[in-house]
Amino acid sequence: MKLRLATLCILLLLLLSSSDATVPSEYAKQSVEWFQTEEGRRIVDNVLTWQTPHGDWPKNKDTASEPFDGKIEELHGTFDNSATIGELRFLARAFRATNEPRYLQAFLKGLSHIFEAQYPNGGWPQFYPLSKGYHRHITFNDNAMVRILEFLRDASESSDYRFLKTEYRTKAEAAVNKGIDCILRTQIKQNGKPTVWCAQHDEKTLAPAWARSYEPPSFSGAESVGVVRFLMSIEDPTPEIIAAVEGSVAWFRSVVIHGIRLDTFTNAAGQNDRRVVADPDAEPLWARFYEIGSNRPIFLDRDSVVHYSFSEISQERRTGYAYYGGWAANLLADDYPRWKEKHNFPKE
Repeated sequence: MKLRLATLCILLLLLLSSSDATVPSEYAKQSVEWFQTEEGRRIVDNVLTWQTPHGDWPKNKDTASEPFDGKIEELHGTFDNSATIGELRFLARAFRATNEPRYLQAFLKGLSHIFEAQYPNGGWPQFYPLSKGYHRHITFNDNAMVRILEFLRDASESSDYRFLKTEYRTKAEAAVNKGIDCILRTQIKQNGKPTVWCAQHDEKTLAPAWARSYEPPSFSGAESVGVVRFLMSIEDPTPEIIAAVEGSVAWFRSVVIHGIRLDTFTNAAGQNDRRVVADPDAEPLWARFYEIGSNRPIFLDRDSVVHYSFSEISQERRTGYAYYGGWAANLLADDYPRWKEKHNFPKE
């Protein structure tokens, strides 16, 4: 039984996107009774061993199935790829089920780390303490900041977190409000109109910023979708939030790409490759990066040179990164109309 359950969670981790799932987040779906079993307590204890001295957890690690057996100083925590937030939600569930003080202590350590990591302007870096590189930027990439905000909102409002003292819930609410303000302030304006966001913004100037060598300052056709969905989830949107949503939806509509699809093939060198193929029946696509000012899709290799054609970048980047996707399709077709209906906004 132990082997089957551990194997199942590992498979789920591999099958689901690393930005959407962690092993602890899958175990968090277990019953209250499971957390009280020897197996359940063993898994929670494993997760505790992976917590860094700062209070966070590393990414792309199975922090549940086996305990960490290395040097504690070798653990490097982050908010990237669901790390830390997945573990904290899991520990909250474990404490509610068992009332074990050690679980609460670890949870509060992680929660306090999130509070400490937030910039005065409301944003969060990819990890904390800060590095000298791009990780210190306000990070929308892989939905890192949105995931933090959703967790803190739950911590401040949800009955699942009623075990928290009022001071923690109040602090979480204040952090969410600061985060929303940061989102509104970082939304890129073009010709005076709100558009969308870059995957990361400078932590001081709030301007779009470079991350890795192939991730330039740009409009993000992927990460911006998660930001808009978060804004639409706010129960009582202010006029500023409404304007931010409307502006981003208008932008997504203006840059949608019709008539092409990505085709996977074997190239002359015998490598798996991708190419753009004309297809009038293809589903709508959006580029990962759009050039600020022109709204043209852009593509970069590791040399940071901007190209305007997908075919001009290397096979390694064509197959190793998601430069096209249908990210905004459901946002425009389903989420946005429901949002307007929910708030009785005029129909289009």
